[in-house]
Amino acid sequence: MAVRSECFTTEATSAIMVLRRPFSEPGGLFVMLKLSVAVLTVFVLCLVTDVSGEEPHKPVPLIFDTDIGNDYDDVLALGMVHALQSRGECRLLAVTITKDHNLAAPFVDSVNTFYGRGNIPVGVCHSGITNDQGTFNGLANRTDEGRLRYPHDLQSGRDAPDAVDVLRSALAAADDGSVVIVQVGFSTNLARLLSSPGDSFSAQNGTELVRKKVRLLSIMAGAFRQIPEKDGRLLDHREYNVVTDLPAAMRLSKSWPAPIVWSGFEIGLNLPYPYQCILEDYRYATHHPLAEACRAYSPHPHDRPTWDLTSVLYAVRPEHDYFDLSEPGRVRVQNDGLTTFEPANGGRDRYLIIRQDQKARTIEALTHLASQPPQTGSSGIQFSSPSP
Repeated sequence: MAVRSECFTTEATSAIMVLRRPFSEPGGLFVMLKLSVAVLTVFVLCLVTDVSGEEPHKPVPLIFDTDIGNDYDDVLALGMVHALQSRGECRLLAVTITKDHNLAAPFVDSVNTFYGRGNIPVGVCHSGITNDQGTFNGLANRTDEGRLRYPHDLQSGRDAPDAVDVLRSALAAADDGSVVIVQVGFSTNLARLLSSPGDSFSAQNGTELVRKKVRLLSIMAGAFRQIPEKDGRLLDHREYNVVTDLPAAMRLSKSWPAPIVWSGFEIGLNLPYPYQCILEDYRYATHHPLAEACRAYSPHPHDRPTWDLTSVLYAVRPEHDYFDLSEPGRVRVQNDGLTTFEPANGGRDRYLIIRQDQKARTIEALTHLASQPPQTGSSGIQFSSPSP
């Protein structure tokens, strides 16, 4: 925020000069108190005056598209979204899922409920892609003494609406050019969105709706650097989110009509989430779905890359210097799953770059946001008793 630099050169300086009037003079104490209030008022006005004329930042309307259950960075990223909403920085419109298992949606609903937001729409896809339960989605059914450990209303993906319907509904209700979509799984749902016809939510087809409503797609997909193998060799990397539903990734990279910022495999690889934080930072709750999901996925402690979290962080805080950006250009997904980038003036795409001097601060932001406690009064949470 730009603040006036001349605040104390006129009115405030004059007031301070008058304050030198001795208490012994008639009315001296009264003048002292009156002008002290005046000086304080001037000081506060100086702090809050923004001469740039810009409006305060509004919460980012955000849709979170995830393959939750295939790795634990998805659930940490969802926790980050809730923390950022609690801070007034974003507003979660919906969660859509690209993992085709009936417990994925109940687990998302249990996390949303844990953070006090169990009314957020959750949409599912029926694609047959990664249709196993995964290591932690079963936490949705975990009970203690006959009661759900993590309460939620959505009992099965069979009861959830289709992801494309949820996407179209959320976009149609949003202001033009406002929505940021964070995709941290496969491109299944967004590719299907592009192909969707007009319906009761909007007369526009999917491509038109995205072009009108979406400001940015922040996507964890691809790789824009060669990745070191265990033997030290650098090789091209065909990234999991791309190759798992390759036709959808190819469709999205070819036809998405709004700006895209890609977080490549190399970004999360360079920002490991300290496992010690999993063990220590979530102990404010007797049971915590994020920490329990991480331990279930990775029972042997090790620092794990933060792939999906990086796309959330950039989506909501693009101007905080956590990352650099490539020059504009065009990303293409090749037939073999390799992502390539060609620079182009005015290009739709850019990708994240992480400098060595940015890493510590970025990891700190990721860990602090992911582990931020829910707001007081959130349902579904039992706070741990303090240690004696």
